[in-house]
Amino acid sequence: MTTDASHPHPHLRIQTDGPVRVVTLDRPDKRNAQTPSLWRALAEEARTLPDEVRVVVLRGEGDAFSAGIDTAMFSPTGIEGEVSMGEVAAQGSEGMHRAIAAYQEGFTAWGECSALVVAQVHGYAIGAGFQLALAADLRVASLDAWFAMRETSLGLVPDLGGTGPLVHLVGYARALEICATGRRVSAPEAHAMGLVNAIAPAADLDEATFSLVQHVLTAPDAAVRALKPLLRSAVVSDRDTQLAAEREAQGGLLRALLGGAPS
Repeated sequence: MTTDASHPHPHLRIQTDGPVRVVTLDRPDKRNAQTPSLWRALAEEARTLPDEVRVVVLRGEGDAFSAGIDTAMFSPTGIEGEVSMGEVAAQGSEGMHRAIAAYQEGFTAWGECSALVVAQVHGYAIGAGFQLALAADLRVASLDAWFAMRETSLGLVPDLGGTGPLVHLVGYARALEICATGRRVSAPEAHAMGLVNAIAPAADLDEATFSLVQHVLTAPDAAVRALKPLLRSAVVSDRDTQLAAEREAQGGLLRALLGGAPS
């Protein structure tokens, strides 16, 4: 990446090269542990992507994609500058719901943006790290990577938008088993169950990721942008609604392709 480098958050680095933007979790000393302020920055980044960005790569600096939420958030002292989980719980049900809804936007906003989002996972993706990978449209992992939902070990459940994508990708029973046990899912197993699109040796992870990116970029921009919401809606839409969505998307593309033919 050669242009438009920025740091919208102390633990987030953004680099853009033409139609590709790389969003890097940049807290390697804490294995890219996440905090609410980071989630706000991620949501803002997803919402304000320039029109010319076609593909976003989410990655982590250092030896892991992300170790999940910074567990210091659960301590009595919390983290300076962050609202602790104790303070969130003290807000009552409505306050907790508002806070969690805001946190979720750091994950769900990636599905709502028009660019195609690829998670590049190495080391491990635990809890919120796993859910951030699930927030992407596609996932590429190094052979030594592994995934785990550890929320149940804290007496909690995944609540950052990851449950829906996980069930859709691997099915209810497998998703329940992964979350209830908190076990490690290796990259080869994740690939076999459809959780990951591609795997590669760690030394070749960048090459595998950007090979996928380049293949995406060969398709016409408008078609890929129309395809993303169309396929995402197929997960939850009934047959007639989805058929109508296909007609609507295709109609706009055909009109553009044929030079503005009458609608």
